[in-house]
Amino acid sequence: MVVPTEIRQRAIALLEQLPGESLMRAVEFLEALSQESLRVSVASLTEADEAALLKIIQRRLSPEEQERLAYLRQQNETGKITETEHQELLMYVERVEQQDAERAAALIQLAQLRQVDLQVLINELLPTHSSVA
Repeated sequence: MVVPTEIRQRAIALLEQLPGESLMRAVEFLEALSQESLRVSVASLTEADEAALLKIIQRRLSPEEQERLAYLRQQNETGKITETEHQELLMYVERVEQQDAERAAALIQLAQLRQVDLQVLINELLPTHSSVA
């Protein structure tokens, strides 16, 4: 296999041998290859970025955690919550609020990345109502 620096040196040597008109065509060809390579790398970066943002947007508490949070909320509403349970409830509330903030930021970034209206994206990706985070 030829080392990349050797390939570059060979390409430069060939370019130096080309007459003016052929040199212009060679430069246009190289520019087209460069643009194509740039588009491919941007597209793959965009797909990776989108996947990471979607993961944040779709992140939720596990079913077990949702069940526990619902129980703690019910205990709080009925006034039967212990101090330990109350602290646990506050921990869940803080966690859900943090996830909501991260979700909102990810939605904004994804809307910009896709170049769509934020409300369209919200309607597409988020449930219309959610009783538990």
